[in-house]
Amino acid sequence: MSGLSTSLPEFTEKLLSAARGAGADAADALASMGSAIEINVRSGVLEQAERSETMDLGLRVFVGQRQAVVSGSDLRDGTLTTMAERAVAMAKEAPDDPYAGLAAPEQLAVDWNIEALELYDTQPEPSAGALEADALAAEAAALGVAGIEQVDAASASYGSGQVHFQTSAGFAGGYQRSNRSISCVAIAGSGLQMERDYDFDNRIFQEDLADPAEIGAKAGARAVARLKPSKPPTGQFPVLFDERVASSLIGHFLSAINGASVARGSSWLLEGLGQQVFPDGTQLIEDPHRPRVAGSRPFDGEGLPTQRRALVENGVLIGWTLDLASARHLSMPPTGNASRGVSAPPSPSNWNITLMPGLHTQADLIRDMGTGLLVTSMIGSTINPNTGDYSRGAAGVWVENGVITHPVSECTIAGNLRDMLRGFIAANDARAHLSRRVPSLLIDGMTIAGG
Repeated sequence: MSGLSTSLPEFTEKLLSAARGAGADAADALASMGSAIEINVRSGVLEQAERSETMDLGLRVFVGQRQAVVSGSDLRDGTLTTMAERAVAMAKEAPDDPYAGLAAPEQLAVDWNIEALELYDTQPEPSAGALEADALAAEAAALGVAGIEQVDAASASYGSGQVHFQTSAGFAGGYQRSNRSISCVAIAGSGLQMERDYDFDNRIFQEDLADPAEIGAKAGARAVARLKPSKPPTGQFPVLFDERVASSLIGHFLSAINGASVARGSSWLLEGLGQQVFPDGTQLIEDPHRPRVAGSRPFDGEGLPTQRRALVENGVLIGWTLDLASARHLSMPPTGNASRGVSAPPSPSNWNITLMPGLHTQADLIRDMGTGLLVTSMIGSTINPNTGDYSRGAAGVWVENGVITHPVSECTIAGNLRDMLRGFIAANDARAHLSRRVPSLLIDGMTIAGG
């Protein structure tokens, strides 16, 4: 665990010791610390500079099958003792939870190679001046696009942090992370005819970050492309979800296979295990061990080892996303997907997701879709988690006979996720560095409500 602050293991050990002294039967403790700096510019000058430093502690205790969680940022020994005493008192008043409890020793991660995941950039933290220069470069590039009247926001940021997790069952581990980002939001047009769009990049390593001028130019070009939109016709049409928004569809699917939802009986895929949910030949892979990717991690929030696994194989759903509690509820083995913060118990969450690409470019799908809508942005949502009924506000460009004709906005697209996901056609344009790699997706026969 090279580079970890020695204070974090000390604090988790103190919390566990305090919990034992307060009468807890078992406990786990999480300590995190980090720093972040963000620079925003507007009209060529610095608009805002923020820096934050955080240190947070969380303690979960068990008294029999009752549990409670407390958190704080006061690091004094007396406060840690008080935290433990209050947690134990809360647990004694909590209802019994037959599924609560720590991992058994044989379930815990015992060996991992954190260096292989490349989660932390050892280069020095960029100065505020360097971040300001990046933000200014992005803004200038956006303003250089013909038709751009102003830049709503251009920013650059850097953050780093570390976590340490320890349980009374014998697990202890931690790691560091870093994060570097640039974003730009450009506005085209004026008055009531203004349109906006954006671009951004977010990486672990500075050397992987996109050029700020490229970010600004893309934001500007996208905003200009949205000028003078009209409403599309109402009816049944194919809808092509651009790569920037297609991952939201997979996000709805991931929510439906989340063990907590399944255990509650509130998922439209409640009976979906072993059933066809995607087109034949489609794979959806979770891989928390991809280097230099934000969703990578060596162990989950309960100390279990993470693993590469298929969620969908040949279009068939073969696995839920489970933490310990949901796994016990469903009488299934856990999948190493517990996520947690300092102030709440663990809950199931997915790590890096890849929808295997298709054979087509987005241009191929536009050419072949005939007449329909290419969606580039969405607002609002009405998703029924029990039935999968789907409705969202959308904007994008209209396609006639396989050719993009004009921008559209102020429309609603609707369908049912079960049908939508079972019949999509995937492009091959997913960005390789994203934690959720999903290409553009073409779905036939959706309902569009426009003008």
